[in-house]
Amino acid sequence: MQTHDSKRVEITIERAMQSRLTNALQEAGVTGYTILPVYGGSGRSGEWERSGDVTRGAGMVQVVCMIRADRLDALLDAAFAVVEKHIGVVSVVDCQVLRAERF
Repeated sequence: MQTHDSKRVEITIERAMQSRLTNALQEAGVTGYTILPVYGGSGRSGEWERSGDVTRGAGMVQVVCMIRADRLDALLDAAFAVVEKHIGVVSVVDCQVLRAERF
């Protein structure tokens, strides 16, 4: 089966910033993404867990998308404009996809 080069972008951000991030991605031409809950982790501020959150807006989410390399810069510019002033991590990984026309 033939595979095609792609980029997997994972953006972990505060749940309260989710809509702002996805709006920015859509404005940058990103047509698909998946939003996953983040249940806990550890970072510069130490360990944390989502289980103690009282409101739906608290906690973190991860927005994951696959994109062609030639569209990566626009996505990263849009994501960084949101993440820059908030808690968040952006990672980019080389990957292979089976149906390149979807990306």
